[in-house]
Amino acid sequence: MKVPGLRSDYEKVGGIVFFGRMLDKIRLHATGRLPPGYNLGTSDWAWFNSRCTLFLGVEYAALAERVLRGGTDEEILEWCFQHGRRPGSEEIEIWNDFLMKHGWRDGSSKALAEDKRRRGFGHRDEIQTWFDFHSADEESDAIHAA
Repeated sequence: MKVPGLRSDYEKVGGIVFFGRMLDKIRLHATGRLPPGYNLGTSDWAWFNSRCTLFLGVEYAALAERVLRGGTDEEILEWCFQHGRRPGSEEIEIWNDFLMKHGWRDGSSKALAEDKRRRGFGHRDEIQTWFDFHSADEESDAIHAA
């Protein structure tokens, strides 16, 4: 299901994939516009959020608090660098490649296949990663499965 104001996993902030989407989810949740089933925090179901905050060396709760105080995505990313760590360009390249390929021939491939089946995408061989799944799901007119 398309969620207005929620950008693609692939879109970058400061060269980093997914970060902007995580900020969007925080903002949308705070205004009651994030549908059920979109993961927040760093639980097992919020794997991408957990990995992203770990990569940047910040706590999710502190990041969410900072996001809700306002500011541009770039300002919030700079806050992460100041309160966590500033990865170098090579680390960012490795991070982006790692995240964009998650679900393809790795430990989460089975879960991805099951979610594809449940969502009615089992026949869609072009969906090979979780980023692909999110894109397909948000382009779909069907009701989002929680």
